[in-house]
Amino acid sequence: MNERKVRATPSLFLVSNRLPVTVERRRGGIQLVESIGGVATGLQQFQESMESQWIGWPGIARERLSTRERLAVARKLRDSYQSIPVYLRHEEIEGYYNGFCNSTIWPLFHYFPQHARFHEQEWEMFRKVNERFAREVLRHITEEDTVWVHDFHLFLLPQMLRKALPRLSIGFFLHIPFPSFEILRQFPWREQILTGIAGADLVGFHTYDDVLHFLRSMERTLGLEHEVGRIALDERIVRVDAFPLGIDFEHFVNQARDKSSQQAVRTLQRQFGERRIILSIDRLDYTKGITQRLHAFRDLLQRFPQYRNKVSLLLVVPPSRTKVQEYRRMREEIDTLVGSINGMFGTLQWTPVRYLSRTLDFRQLVNLYSFADIALVTPLRDGMNLISKEFLACKLGNRGVLVLSEMAGAAKELSEAILVNPVHRESMVRGLLQALRMPVREQRKRNRIMRSSLKRRTLQWWGTRFLAELRKTKSMQTTLSATFLRGPARADVIRSFREANKRLLFLDYDGTLSAFRPKPEQAKPTARVLTLLRNLSELSTVVLSTGRTRPVLERWFGHLPIGYIAEHGNWVLKRGGKWRQLLVETSDWKPAIRDILEQYVDITPGSFIEEKENSLAWHCRQVDTELIAARTPDLLSVLRDITANYGVDVREGKRVIEVKTAGTDKGKGAQEWLDNREWDFILAVGDDWTDEDLFRVMPANAITIKVGPAPSIARYRIPTYVEFLSFLEECMQKM
Repeated sequence: MNERKVRATPSLFLVSNRLPVTVERRRGGIQLVESIGGVATGLQQFQESMESQWIGWPGIARERLSTRERLAVARKLRDSYQSIPVYLRHEEIEGYYNGFCNSTIWPLFHYFPQHARFHEQEWEMFRKVNERFAREVLRHITEEDTVWVHDFHLFLLPQMLRKALPRLSIGFFLHIPFPSFEILRQFPWREQILTGIAGADLVGFHTYDDVLHFLRSMERTLGLEHEVGRIALDERIVRVDAFPLGIDFEHFVNQARDKSSQQAVRTLQRQFGERRIILSIDRLDYTKGITQRLHAFRDLLQRFPQYRNKVSLLLVVPPSRTKVQEYRRMREEIDTLVGSINGMFGTLQWTPVRYLSRTLDFRQLVNLYSFADIALVTPLRDGMNLISKEFLACKLGNRGVLVLSEMAGAAKELSEAILVNPVHRESMVRGLLQALRMPVREQRKRNRIMRSSLKRRTLQWWGTRFLAELRKTKSMQTTLSATFLRGPARADVIRSFREANKRLLFLDYDGTLSAFRPKPEQAKPTARVLTLLRNLSELSTVVLSTGRTRPVLERWFGHLPIGYIAEHGNWVLKRGGKWRQLLVETSDWKPAIRDILEQYVDITPGSFIEEKENSLAWHCRQVDTELIAARTPDLLSVLRDITANYGVDVREGKRVIEVKTAGTDKGKGAQEWLDNREWDFILAVGDDWTDEDLFRVMPANAITIKVGPAPSIARYRIPTYVEFLSFLEECMQKM
């Protein structure tokens, strides 16, 4: 029987490129070796606490295992590690992992576009491997399960899973930086990558900088705006937020307290004597800034000779991608620099740089963290950087100094560290000097603050918080989805429309019958909309309820037999009648407000002012989201203070702030049709805050529809204006 049919309760599945265990072929046969350090180890500890299952590549090419061995490994992974293997062929590993992941995405997303290559065949392999992961995941899950996809190797997977199981709960977390749009725009497949990520319900990053970069890229590339980190995709809301990754704090503390580790630290102290130890641990990679650290250390010894024979740099560089020529050159450069520094300053009693080119196990790492006086963690760009956190966790007596790159995600949290610019050698030298000269009392004060934070924001806290927010997101989607006009409810409304004799339709224009355009004049009605309005007007009383001015409405729709509520209720025109102003305009307030709005146009490129008889509007349709977020709160505050005694309303809409004479709105305009007339079908539709006034005055039997995901008092909602047009066309079929 299929496992997907018999599982009683929903499960959590973690999906990443690599499993937390590697399958190796050795002389004694097939062995499973657990990963040491990094994200894999942390996630494994979280996985075990959540009783979840892990799906990923076991680190060996499919061809190197026989069918019998693959089955045996799968059983062992399932029984001992709650893991499910995704086997990849050698050519897939080369094209997908060594190729596209490490030679395209990795350099570009770490702001090294000069190292990125863009090969169509490697992109195709990346896509195929994501499909392979999708097939394997779908073999084991149901639509009631939760899938948490990790990192850039599987950018396309969320959307692939969404397409197969639309109701599936999907989270995605990126462990590397997300670049600014100016970097991402160099990426030929950015649309596919962003669409793939947006298949998730909740998208997580380490920092808010990454969140903003992603949101801006979604807007600039796919035209999808956000409201407070929420992106509307048809009938689904995607939430985007920052979730700084923590460590298993107590795991490091317990090892540091272990007698064997304390003995190892004493041995190291006897070996190095009274010298201060600067520790640098990073795998071989151009993003880590290893050569920059060596240059800074050399400058320190040159310019401040009093530290010669008093301080040593313990440089640990585990090998990485040894077959790649660029990494071999980096290794040679590091070897040369180490030799140069030791040759220039070393003595028979003192080696300035102690250099280890090998991987350390967990105990060895903790021993070095506990022993070192200073941790020099200065990547040129890093998503988070857990080394900095692990070092602090091991400082049981709160002694020690963290020198941290301001380009690491951890710098957003560890503000008590000495933050340096890793590409500025003078900044690095000053940071080292400050660390060497820092009194023990200040060390303890700083470390106490940072360790307290790390103790609270652990790996478990991070994972639990992410999954809790994912559940909230799904709940919000469910609430939203319940109001969508579809199924039996949609059929009932359409039947009511067709059976009615006296129909009244209030239709907003921008965002309801037309797409929301950067410039208002670009939203001219299409032939489809004009035909639709003409056909509707033959069956119903149609009223366009809009913020548009009378001249625009007459120019665009004057040939149609319909009515209007213009300028958000200031003017009304009944079919066959004349324009009537509901409230005589008092424009004494306009000069002062116009002056303010013009000031904000000057400092906000892309914004402009639209003047109507009854209002002034500051439009920011073409302004970057980040700049809007900076400008609108200030402008709203200024306007509300100044207009307190003017008798006007100040309202914020969709990329617009409008100041209008108080006393008019779409609801008051609608009363011209609602009073003294019996209607057996009333429909009111809109997409922004101005339409809420319209919804409020509708009788209880009216059909009110919100287009889009924003909060509303409307009874129903339809995801997009395109679907709303289809809905109206469906209403008129066979009539």
